[in-house]
Amino acid sequence: MAKKKLSADDSALFRRTIGKVKAVKSDTLVLTPDDKPKPYPKKESQKIKGSFEESSAMEIETLYQEDRISFIAPGLQKNVLKKLRKGYFGFDASIDLHGLTSQEAKHQLSRFLHFSVEDGYRCVHIIHGKGYRSPDNQPVLKNDVNIWLRQHKDVQAFCSTPPKDGGTGAVFVLLKLSEKYGEEEHTQY
Repeated sequence: MAKKKLSADDSALFRRTIGKVKAVKSDTLVLTPDDKPKPYPKKESQKIKGSFEESSAMEIETLYQEDRISFIAPGLQKNVLKKLRKGYFGFDASIDLHGLTSQEAKHQLSRFLHFSVEDGYRCVHIIHGKGYRSPDNQPVLKNDVNIWLRQHKDVQAFCSTPPKDGGTGAVFVLLKLSEKYGEEEHTQY
């Protein structure tokens, strides 16, 4: 490739545009800066406080595959449970615990309930299954969910769903309103 020759006018124009130039006294190039950036702390996964109250005084019958379950917290009217059973509240979110171990299911359920309350959900749908593949035809998750929901601080009531929503293999759960939503509700009246 031939070298392009600049005319004297082009060379003078270039020198005027650039201005004064200082000669570089060092021919070494520093590739890394002396000041390293500070490391950013790794975000910790949000830890959810233990929301299940451990209670050994609770005696609950073992449930079988087709047994219906229900619970209502002390102080609530029984018609709340009737409305819940009929699907009056609808449901805002759903979780399926099929195929999880008991420990995994408890962790997932705890996270689900925590975020449901935080998001202001009033009623949620939990599918635990009927336990047809459980040993001795005794459903593991169904019994566990029955105990865990009774121990959860934000659960006001729960009951087995109608057949179209899972029947005895799922529950509707009525949750307490989060404090941040409870205050807004009072100001509206």
